[in-house]
Amino acid sequence: MTTMTAHKRRTTHSAMPRFVDLLRSEWIKLQSLPSTWLSLGGIVAFGLGGALFLGLTLESSGVPSEPDIARTLGEVTMSLVIMGQIIAGILGVMCMGAEYSSGTIQSTFLAVPTRLRPLLAKATVLFAVVTATSLLTVFAAWATTRPMYAKYGLEAPLGAHGVLGALVGSAVYLGLCAVFGLGIGAIVKSTTAGAILVFFATLLGPILSSLLPYGLLSRVLRLMLIGNAGDAMSRPTIPGEPFITLWGGHISPGAGALLVTGWAVLALVAGAIALLRRDA
Repeated sequence: MTTMTAHKRRTTHSAMPRFVDLLRSEWIKLQSLPSTWLSLGGIVAFGLGGALFLGLTLESSGVPSEPDIARTLGEVTMSLVIMGQIIAGILGVMCMGAEYSSGTIQSTFLAVPTRLRPLLAKATVLFAVVTATSLLTVFAAWATTRPMYAKYGLEAPLGAHGVLGALVGSAVYLGLCAVFGLGIGAIVKSTTAGAILVFFATLLGPILSSLLPYGLLSRVLRLMLIGNAGDAMSRPTIPGEPFITLWGGHISPGAGALLVTGWAVLALVAGAIALLRRDA
């Protein structure tokens, strides 16, 4: 009996799909969702289109009297970050919600009984695709608008301190938002509820926190919300700036990256726990 059981376990283990096979499977699933291409197209459209609009209207809106790399970068990345964080987060929610609504989550778990591996594969593919799309978008936005700002001596060259980090940070933030949305989708199993939670965490929450009376609670909320931390990731680093300050509400790009990563990991872990404790 013991020999048969051991043989069965070895057979089951050998039949378990490799992680690279799971990555390929999740990539196929992601491609098959119409919402994937709409979402990625939305990131490109808002990120590139918004930057071009701000660059083209620079003269009419008022040219700054002094060069400010942080302001120039803000106009390059602002549209991508504001709209992209919502789109990326909702895409993450839909990747999980679509499997529950179509019932394919059951066949996934039958093929791979260890539920954590498909979730990790889905998060890996989602992060890679969204980050790559965002990187292409933000660098295209920077390249196409640079002549518009250079005309007035306001360009932000890649060699300047903090410029490259801000561009990359903006793209990585969107990738982490997608992972955050995936975790939320695994928790609530509802695309609508997940989308509302993503919208609140990334955009509405930071706006509402800025309206709260000045105090410890409002300061903590402002620092902890993923949207504010993501905004810090899209800013250039300032030499000598504090890592994070509670009462001043300052978040450095490094602190923002840690906070956003923490939120994404927390949501993914909570989603994994939900997957393990309930039926598909």
